[in-house]
Amino acid sequence: MSSSTRRLVGTAVSTAMVVLAIAMAATLGSAQPPPAQRATSSTVPEGQTYIGSKQCAACHFDQFLLWRKTKHAQAFEILPARYKADSSCLQCHTTGHGQPSGYKNASTASLAGTTCEACHGPGSKHAEVTKQFAKKKKLSAEEDKIARGSIHLILPTNVCATCHADKGHKPHPKYEKQ
Repeated sequence: MSSSTRRLVGTAVSTAMVVLAIAMAATLGSAQPPPAQRATSSTVPEGQTYIGSKQCAACHFDQFLLWRKTKHAQAFEILPARYKADSSCLQCHTTGHGQPSGYKNASTASLAGTTCEACHGPGSKHAEVTKQFAKKKKLSAEEDKIARGSIHLILPTNVCATCHADKGHKPHPKYEKQ
C-alpha cells in the first residue's frame, strides 16, 4: 500500500471514529440524566477510585461478557512483555494508569486493558450508591436516575480521542520480537 493510500485510509478511519464518538455522545446524552447532574470531565473526581472490571461484572454481567470479546478487553494482553511496564503504552492499554487508584502492575490486574471505567470513569461512588439496588431486577425511574447520576462519565469524544486519534495517527513504535 502506498503512503498516500495509507494516509487516506488513516484519515477515513479517524473521521469515522470522530463520527462514532459524536453519535455515542448523542446516544449517551439521551440515555443519561442531564449533564448538570453528572460529572463529565477527563479528570478523576476527588474521593472516587477505580474498582476494576470484576466488580462492574457483579451487576453488569451481560455487558461484561460482551466487553470480554472486544479488543479493548485484550488491550493489555496484546502488548509484548517488554512494553507492559512502559508508561507511554500503559496510558492506553490499561485503565487509570497514572491515577492513584489506577493500574500499576499485576497487583491491579482488574484494571489491565481498556475496562468499563476507562469510559465510565471510576466506579467507587456508583458501586456505593447502587449497592441498595443489588437485589432488584427492575429499577423505578427515580432509582434509575440515582444510579445513573452516580456515574462519573468521561465523554467519548475525550476518552476515545486520547488513544485512537491523538496517539493513533502517529507512527506506532515497532515491536521487537521477544
